[in-house]
Amino acid sequence: MKALIRWSLRFIPRPWLQRAVPAIFPILAVWYRGKRYECPICQSRWRKMLPYGRVQMRANALCPKCQSLERHRLIWLYLQRKTDFFSAPHKVLHIAPEVCFVERFKQLPQLKYYTADLESPWADIKMDIRRMPLEDNSFDIIFCNHVLEHIDDEQQALRELYRVLRPGGWALLQVPINYELEHTFEDPSIESPEAREKYYGQNDHVRQYGRDYAQRLEKAGFRVKADAFVKTLPPDEVRRFALPANEILYIAVKP
Repeated sequence: MKALIRWSLRFIPRPWLQRAVPAIFPILAVWYRGKRYECPICQSRWRKMLPYGRVQMRANALCPKCQSLERHRLIWLYLQRKTDFFSAPHKVLHIAPEVCFVERFKQLPQLKYYTADLESPWADIKMDIRRMPLEDNSFDIIFCNHVLEHIDDEQQALRELYRVLRPGGWALLQVPINYELEHTFEDPSIESPEAREKYYGQNDHVRQYGRDYAQRLEKAGFRVKADAFVKTLPPDEVRRFALPANEILYIAVKP
């Protein structure tokens, strides 16, 4: 299973995977049923979850029903316990929408919820994050997770996110971070897929973020809160929900 998942992530285009997985996962779900782990998003219980990862396989990472990963389950709990996302009216922009969230967010009657992506079959708006065809100050909340590491002109993308977010609004902007790096590493001369995988960990990444990530967001004008929310949760919840033990959530607020 690990080898199959690794091969699929490396060689099958993401839109193809997004269409194929709904037909495959119901079969896998029968095999993985149990009580040891629980997905807080779809509320399913499992004896174990699926492994996931392009280079290093993480055990108990992928929910066999809703396809949530560790970070998605953490975000769901954060939204439930520390925000009014599920109860108050908001206009929401979700860039590169994750399948585990899309239908559930669409069903919330108080939200005006829009999805956007260049390729995703679930996107309402087909767009480039660096040139968004959206009005200034038009969204209360933006989700943009594991996108910026793919964007060559990161600061232009951040300026666009800042532009369409209303004053007082906030954006959840997660990226993979190597906390051993003090400064983000990027080199425009690293162009080939092989070199990018060697230096950035994935062949479609253009940088490897370091501990200066919050400062890069602040450069675009955001006020940033780095929230170690997972550290506030009971250890039994971290284990049961299969959460990322060291993930920090980056909340970028437009003053």
